[in-house]
Amino acid sequence: MGLLEAHAGLAGKVAVIVGGCGEIQGRAYTLALARAGVHIAACDNHEDEVASIVPEVEALGVRIMAYHADVADSVALDAFYDRVEEEFDHVDIVVNVPANCKRSLFVNSTREDNARDIRMNYGYIIDSCRRAIPLLRKSGRGGSIINFTTIEAHRGAATFAVYAGAKAATTNFSKALAVELGVDQIRINLIAPDTSPAKTSNASLYPEDFERIQQLGADTLSEASKIYVPLKRDPTVDDLANGVLFLASDLSRSITGTTLHIDGGTSAAGGWLDWPLDSFMPAPLGGSMGKLFPKG
Repeated sequence: MGLLEAHAGLAGKVAVIVGGCGEIQGRAYTLALARAGVHIAACDNHEDEVASIVPEVEALGVRIMAYHADVADSVALDAFYDRVEEEFDHVDIVVNVPANCKRSLFVNSTREDNARDIRMNYGYIIDSCRRAIPLLRKSGRGGSIINFTTIEAHRGAATFAVYAGAKAATTNFSKALAVELGVDQIRINLIAPDTSPAKTSNASLYPEDFERIQQLGADTLSEASKIYVPLKRDPTVDDLANGVLFLASDLSRSITGTTLHIDGGTSAAGGWLDWPLDSFMPAPLGGSMGKLFPKG
């Protein structure tokens, strides 16, 4: 065992990963923790992926309980936690991954759309934390809850108003709960991605938006990232998984109530973009404007 692994102190711990079997991100977090020697309790609404992740995790030499549950259904989430209590005597780590939204002007959204956004981006996290806290307390050693928020919780995300509001609620809920649970040595932190490799990020767009993006090609999208992302590249799912490992581990034992922005610097930029012919400005100047809108 290397020095970093020894200080991280993850081997032998137990993690609950809500949304940890399917998609791109949740599966990556489960496998990253399993490689670090963490035993896994994971649920997901993709039944085939719940089944397929079991041999992958077991091949890494750790235990896994995988369960089919949709967090949109509070009864199903409770049933998952019931199984966790049956299978494990305590929990050390909780990762709440799922998110869902659909782009729309608020006035065109329905109450059902709004309720779904609130449930998938805030409501289930409340329920998950409520069930997880007694399991985290059982060891007497504290633990780590990692909730996923987004950069949209920190800026006015037009056409994603309820989603952004729900993520902002998750952010402040997590900070408040971190203060409450400090006495138990239970830390609560957040990860806020921006440009994301998640399938749900593409699914949230208008169909015509997604089609135009697909037509641009990888090279053009890479150039766009150089304008938007200060580090000139989009963070990968491995970058996000590294953030999960850090916040789950003893390396972050004195960090709680904090949001880790794994975004290549876009939150720091605050809307200042690196225009090809104008350098850093919130809006393009003459050079880039001339290229974007050439005179007929």
